Amino acid sequence: MDMDVTSLQDQASKVATDAANLFEEAQKLANQATHLADMAVAGVDGSMDFLSLFTVFVLSCFVGFYVVWSVTPALHSPLMAVTNAISSVIIVGGLLAAGHMDMDFSAVMGFMAVTLASVNIFGGFIVTQRMLVMYKKKNRG
Repeated sequence: MDMDVTSLQDQASKVATDAANLFEEAQKLANQATHLADMAVAGVDGSMDFLSLFTVFVLSCFVGFYVVWSVTPALHSPLMAVTNAISSVIIVGGLLAAGHMDMDFSAVMGFMAVTLASVNIFGGFIVTQRMLVMYKKKNRG
């Protein structure tokens, strides 16, 4: 089952193109999330009600679901790197929510967001490290 070098190059080029497209899409989503976060911060004074914030949350869940499930298996490693970057943004938002002096619902949810995003980030690095070890050449004595 030898693969032709040209077909292997074509497949690698296609995977690289798909990775670049995924990266661009992730950047667009990150920009939109930043814009929505700016709107939410501007709405802290009460101009954004619960229903609008909940709508943003539900829509982001749908967008995330369809982005993750539409990725080909060859791009799962780059996707994990992007989700680690997104989780770092979640940590920043969670720290902002948990940083209040009084212990209210947003502080508890902020703490939970920081905790779960930290597990996601460290777990992603561990899984990525294990995947990279699988690709290293084994010493055959």
